[in-house]
Amino acid sequence: MAEPLALTIDSLETPIGELLLVVDGEGRLRAVDWRDHEDRMLLLVRRYCGPRGCTLAPGRAAATAALGAYFKGDLAAIDRLPVASGGTEFQRRVWAALRRIPCGETVSYATLAKEIGHPSAVRAVGHANGANPVSVVVPCHRVIGADGTLTGYGGGLSRKSWLLAHEGAAFKSRAA
Repeated sequence: MAEPLALTIDSLETPIGELLLVVDGEGRLRAVDWRDHEDRMLLLVRRYCGPRGCTLAPGRAAATAALGAYFKGDLAAIDRLPVASGGTEFQRRVWAALRRIPCGETVSYATLAKEIGHPSAVRAVGHANGANPVSVVVPCHRVIGADGTLTGYGGGLSRKSWLLAHEGAAFKSRAA
């Protein structure tokens, strides 16, 4: 049996909470999520490691500096960070499409479904978006409702709102 995948976990304080990053030995992001969702993130990491398993040790990740720069206003700092997150072929297509959404822009789930060639798979695209293990870098927060309102975000709508405002994206707040 293959050796377990050795992963490093790092953290970053941001204006909207502590962000956790999991990287492999090649510096590729395997997961990014908020500290208050650490259990969910670790479950996804273990799922993507599969039967091989993984080890997780604290350490410094080069990607942390790029994410820090992003939160300080260098919005392009995260654009070229390498990602290796597993998932199904369909999920990987959705996640690749998410990375092509320019900073400061948003798309609807229907638009994203059309972009990947599955215009009737809006719900499946929504599920893949929600299963994204590399938040912020794979910008699932840039997907909003067809009417321009904020829709669900694994880190919470207040974080989604902050990220979109930070990037200069237009959106409508939901009525209370």
